[in-house]
Amino acid sequence: MLENCKSAQERWGGVHTLIDRWLEQRRELLVGFLELKETCDAELEKVEKPSIDGFSQLLMDYISAGHFEIYPQLAEEARAFDDDQALTIAEKLLERLELSTQMVLEFDTEYATTVKCEQYMHRLPAWVDRLAKGLTERFALEDQLIARLHAAHTPPAPAAAARPSV
Repeated sequence: MLENCKSAQERWGGVHTLIDRWLEQRRELLVGFLELKETCDAELEKVEKPSIDGFSQLLMDYISAGHFEIYPQLAEEARAFDDDQALTIAEKLLERLELSTQMVLEFDTEYATTVKCEQYMHRLPAWVDRLAKGLTERFALEDQLIARLHAAHTPPAPAAAARPSV
């Protein structure tokens, strides 16, 4: 049994590192989002295509990492632990995540070129509000996914040694 635990830790410990990197990407995405929102709120005319492109790239990188790295790895972990209930929950969560993925792709398409960016600049504040709501929901769903598919299979941290009473 101890050997199984050790091999599971070796096998899935890398998932934790992958998740940590992804959550750091999330933090960077939020910083980029806030910068875009502040500029948009202060003076829409000052929003430039490179700032939209930079934010959009962070957004696409984050979404891609989730779909192509994190979610499959979490599902593989659940399968390795024969956690069919977690896989069923994950399927439902992934369906809901797909809605915000579509929203992100629409945003990226709408501001993809300089001409489109100029044409749709007046809609940017509405997009920022829509993205705020969509990303808030997405992050909550992803946190549920991590909790159910990864944290549930992570062995508890060793309890601290009891201190002798004085």
